[in-house]
Amino acid sequence: MRARYSAFAQGLAAFVMETTAPGGDAFEADAAAWQRSIEAFSAQTRFVGLAVLAVSEAGPEAQVEFRATLDQGGHDASFTERSRFVRVGGRWRYHSGTIR
Repeated sequence: MRARYSAFAQGLAAFVMETTAPGGDAFEADAAAWQRSIEAFSAQTRFVGLAVLAVSEAGPEAQVEFRATLDQGGHDASFTERSRFVRVGGRWRYHSGTIR
């Protein structure tokens, strides 16, 4: 989770894409459009902080609840999410999340 937050903060779209599970909610088939979308989000957002609130793991799946503190153009864009990660090829990949 921390690595993905850092990747978004630095505009590292390739890392975000590589750590997203195929078939998950955030996965996009059009890689070029997806990359542009991540880069635009990163450029428009000031990443203020990340707090991991809870983590649970059960075999090939994990849940991470976190609070991301963000600013977009002077407006608070912060959110709390419960994310689902799945292990694919030995690596954790973001699958989906629910905003709290």
